[in-house]
Amino acid sequence: MPIARRWSIARQLFVLQALVVTALVAIGTAGAVLLARDDTEQAATDQVTGIAQAIAHNPLVVEAVRTADPSRVLQPYAESVRLATGTDFIVVMATDRTRYTHTNPTLIGRRFIGTIQGALDGGTVIEKSVGTLGESVRTVVPVRDDGGRVIALVSVGIRTHAINQKLLSRTPAVAIPTALALLLAAAGSWLLSRRLRRQTHGLGPAEMTRMYEYHDAVLHSVREGLVVADRSGQVTLVNDEGRRLLGDGDLPPEISELLASKTTVEDEPVLAGDRILIANQRVIHSEGQTVGTVLTLRDHTELRALTGELDSVRGLTEALRAQAHESANRLHAVLTMVELGRTEEAVRLATAELEAAQQLTDQVVGALSEPALAALLLGKSAQAAERGVQLVVDDASRLGSTPLPSRDLLTVVGNLVDNALEAVAGTEPPREVTVLVVEQDGAVLVRVGDTGPGLSSADAFQRGWSTKAEGRGLGLALVKQVVDRHGGSIDLAGAAGGGALITVRLPVRPLPPAHSLPAAPETA
Repeated sequence: MPIARRWSIARQLFVLQALVVTALVAIGTAGAVLLARDDTEQAATDQVTGIAQAIAHNPLVVEAVRTADPSRVLQPYAESVRLATGTDFIVVMATDRTRYTHTNPTLIGRRFIGTIQGALDGGTVIEKSVGTLGESVRTVVPVRDDGGRVIALVSVGIRTHAINQKLLSRTPAVAIPTALALLLAAAGSWLLSRRLRRQTHGLGPAEMTRMYEYHDAVLHSVREGLVVADRSGQVTLVNDEGRRLLGDGDLPPEISELLASKTTVEDEPVLAGDRILIANQRVIHSEGQTVGTVLTLRDHTELRALTGELDSVRGLTEALRAQAHESANRLHAVLTMVELGRTEEAVRLATAELEAAQQLTDQVVGALSEPALAALLLGKSAQAAERGVQLVVDDASRLGSTPLPSRDLLTVVGNLVDNALEAVAGTEPPREVTVLVVEQDGAVLVRVGDTGPGLSSADAFQRGWSTKAEGRGLGLALVKQVVDRHGGSIDLAGAAGGGALITVRLPVRPLPPAHSLPAAPETA
């Protein structure tokens, strides 16, 4: 069934920003309008007050008030001043509110509508009230004689409608900045919303929360190591299995190089400390741009070890099968010679074969007290013979009990011999591989030479290097791993008769002295 899609974060943010900006602009505009209105009213108040005081202090007005008909002189004067100043009315009145002047001549002689008590007391009255011309802002000031006695009053006013007209004339000064502010805010909100929509892929908060929960559960439960790096190669995410495989410290150099390469990799073996990992890497692209790299890792350490042991057993089995076939041929030849009456020649042939096999066994077992290493060399000898290669164990080989783990010895010797056998395969005779294993100067020395084409690459012990076209290049890298773990050294040189000569030194610590048993008490 279809799922109702809620608003995305980008849309919610855009609407929220639009509302907030609109509210702020509206509040700002309202404040600006109120301030402009107050300023306009104050300007109108100051204007009418100044005009009223100027009229009240005019000697013409003082003299006219004392005459029998003040309106005859004051009405033309008041109208000329009103028209010159742009006010709506100028009223000169007696102290009993009787008007001497007015914009509407029919109202002359009638009572003034408004507050005058403050002016009668010698002050100034400023008010907004409704009169015959409508609501207006007006002021009332006293007219004094030479003795300072209030003899008349002057009121000047401007209608509120006129003030509002002036305020409306200022509307563009407020509306234009307001519109520009709204347009800029809307454009900024739209750009931010577009960027956020691109970054969140149009997902809403609930969808992102649900996605985070699902992804977090997957990352913690997946059985493959996961490493995510951004476009600059900086690691941004490592799941639980990845931390277990790589540790909590710095990334191994091989992993760092793989991430920095930003290339697609499938089932690539990688050495990370003591582990052999199978790496798969994908480069992430979004909208035509590289945004990061995803690297998955599977632990193949135990599987590689078992595979190596299986390969050794398989090789030894094939060698033994070949030897059994060869022995059957020789035995058939001995029996035929006996049947032909050539007994002495049959005995010599059988004895020579036994002596050669026994001599190699006695040499290896006598020189190396480590049974696993002796068995390995005997098996490799059989494999070499099957390939038409002569494996020679140097007579100087001597190795007694050593604290070095048997597995590390087998890794070093086995991989070096395998590499040498591969190097001489397919070359012109004589094809020979020599092995020397000896303990001297506090270290186990392993030296393997061959008559192959030699090794000239300085990266021979790095991941991926191999002499085989189809090889994965882990053999020599595993040797280097063991050497680094024990703090040893590797020397790669050319053999005297051509080929390669690899020397590995593995420092050893002396075995702790055996605890002697207490002597038995003597008995009489």
